[in-house]
Amino acid sequence: MTGQMWVHEIDPIAVALGPLKIHWYGLMYLVGFASAWYLGVKRARRQGSGWTEDQVSDLIFWGAVGVVLGGRFGYVLFYNFGQFLDDPLWLFAVWEGGMSFHGGLLGVIAAIGYFSHKYQKSYFDIGDFVAPLIPIGLGAGRVGNFIGGELWGRPTDQSWGVIFPRAGDMLARHPSQLYEFALEGVVLFTVLWFYSSKPRPKMAVSALFLILYGLFRSSVEFFRQPDVQLGFVALDWMTMGQLLSLPMIVLGGVLLVVAYRRETGETLA
Repeated sequence: MTGQMWVHEIDPIAVALGPLKIHWYGLMYLVGFASAWYLGVKRARRQGSGWTEDQVSDLIFWGAVGVVLGGRFGYVLFYNFGQFLDDPLWLFAVWEGGMSFHGGLLGVIAAIGYFSHKYQKSYFDIGDFVAPLIPIGLGAGRVGNFIGGELWGRPTDQSWGVIFPRAGDMLARHPSQLYEFALEGVVLFTVLWFYSSKPRPKMAVSALFLILYGLFRSSVEFFRQPDVQLGFVALDWMTMGQLLSLPMIVLGGVLLVVAYRRETGETLA
């Protein structure tokens, strides 16, 4: 402790067996995929769901592939494209870390497209089914970020500030990872799970996911330290996370309006 500020000294390695090291962040991925499978199977067992347990398992598998590949490619493209141009093979250096939610989302979108073609299911039927399964994984990932002492917040004088030694200074900072855990994980899951527990217009659940995640991520970015290699990317205050979340909010809003207008038989002007 330093005054009222807590110094982050958590070991990011959960298990070490000789040269084999299992990080908490990796375990959080397993928590996310396992929870998505469990919740998906729970919903598939409802009468008239139109889903089988095998389909849920297949969807989670391809979704996981999309998250990992898209997350890595997105991180390289959005956050470290210059390093990629200098060393293209760095794209495959996954052991060095670096994942992007927005890249992972694009990977999942692609996976849903493949799944839709394979099982001849409507794209947004799949999107609406999978959207409520995602937030627990997002929340778990933010806990992994906090345990790993990465993606820390901006300096603060609040009593709950945390000193992250990896930041290279002894400044107390917002534990923005935990803010994201609360919003992207707990709140987003609660809203989507209960909203989707009753029949909704097609696309509405997917749209609400896009809107809420975009808003929550953009809000927390005001407390999160901008990526050192990028800084502010627009208007001297907007971060890359906010820039990438803006299209989510806009697209989600459009989809939500279209979904409810179709439900009521209205047409767009």
